Amino acid sequence: MQHVEPYEHKVQYYETDKMSITHHSNYVRWMEEARVEFLSKIGWDFDKLEASGVASPVISIEVKYKGSTTFPEVVTIHVKVLVLKGVRLTIGYEMKNAEGKVVCEARSEHCFINLEGRPIRLEKDCPEFYEALNALVSE
Repeated sequence: MQHVEPYEHKVQYYETDKMSITHHSNYVRWMEEARVEFLSKIGWDFDKLEASGVASPVISIEVKYKGSTTFPEVVTIHVKVLVLKGVRLTIGYEMKNAEGKVVCEARSEHCFINLEGRPIRLEKDCPEFYEALNALVSE
C-alpha cells in the first residue's frame, strides 16, 4: 500500500467559539480540505477528475469527536481509503493535535457519477483513477 503524507491545518481564530474551542462544524470542512489534498497527492486533483468525466459527491459523513482543538493549533489529518467497491468509496480520517492525541475520527462515503449525474462503475469508466485508489485501500 502506497503512503500519502498527511494534511496539516492550522486552526484559525474565526473557527473557534466563545469558549476558544474549535467549533464542531469545522472538522467536516477540514475533511474536505484533506480529501482534496489527498486526491491531488495521488495525481487526481479535481480538475483532472472532472476532465475524466467523474464526480464523487458525499453521500454520508460520520464524525466522532475525541478531544478539542484551539487557535492556533496545527491539526494533522491522516486520510485513508477504507472501502472501494462498485460505485462507492469510503474514506477514513484521523485528526491529531501537535502532541499526537487523536481529537477526531471520521469517515465520508461517496458515490461515483458522470457529469450528467448518472452512477458509474469507476473500474470500468475510469480505470486509471480506480487503480490509484485501489492501491491505497487499507487492510
